[in-house]
Amino acid sequence: MEVPDGWGLDGKVALVSGGGAAGEGIGNGRAAAILLAKAGARVVVADRDLKLARRTVEMIESVGGQAIAVEVDVTRSADCAAMVRTAVERFGRLDLLDNNVGIGSRGSVVDLGEDEWRRVMQVNVETMFLVAKHAIPAMRRAGGGAIVNVSSISALRPRGLTAYTASKGAVIALTRAMAVDHGREGIRVNCVAPGPVYTPMVYAGGMTPAVREKRKKASVLQQEGTGWDIGHAVRFLLSDYARYITGHTLVVDGGTTLTAPERDSQ
Repeated sequence: MEVPDGWGLDGKVALVSGGGAAGEGIGNGRAAAILLAKAGARVVVADRDLKLARRTVEMIESVGGQAIAVEVDVTRSADCAAMVRTAVERFGRLDLLDNNVGIGSRGSVVDLGEDEWRRVMQVNVETMFLVAKHAIPAMRRAGGGAIVNVSSISALRPRGLTAYTASKGAVIALTRAMAVDHGREGIRVNCVAPGPVYTPMVYAGGMTPAVREKRKKASVLQQEGTGWDIGHAVRFLLSDYARYITGHTLVVDGGTTLTAPERDSQ
């Protein structure tokens, strides 16, 4: 009897959008890129800030992995197409995608400006559509693949972040639709919904120690999540260990969604 074992990522090519992170910090995309590389994938680290993407590549190379950095504005279809071409030209194929780009927003429909609403929808939803639009044909040519779209527990537990909540809910719906559309092509599509993890994007906003502690206490486990927790979830869903999983949203939140909502706790 042969027992399946291993990530099944050796020789695969992965594209991670939003794969940079401030300084030496470990964001969700950077963590996923490093972990995918450690499991044997060749990684294309894409970010609008090439310097940050290059730092992720340096981290990957320091642990024996292989990666390249690409500067891209994923709100532009032409940039997304060029990013995919670069991946295929450099590594010969594309198998995996971590759709990781997103921005935050606060306020109700009354408080929000129309331009902010459109911007949040563009960055948090339309970019995932655009990257996948150009990545999926390359995956078809490779014989199949896997995609993870990054949402948020805000989609499941609204907390006064209306545009953000709506956009992240749309990511879950988009994931399920893509899973149906492309399953017969051998392409799995899943979603990760992070809870209140502590990443460069969060602490760059000047979060106080008190708010950080409140976020930690909001989880059932009474622990603080990190980018590594999200990266591990992404790697699992992109790997052969998840070969029979598609259209699923994996919540990674220490049990935060099991408790009553606390406005502004995250």
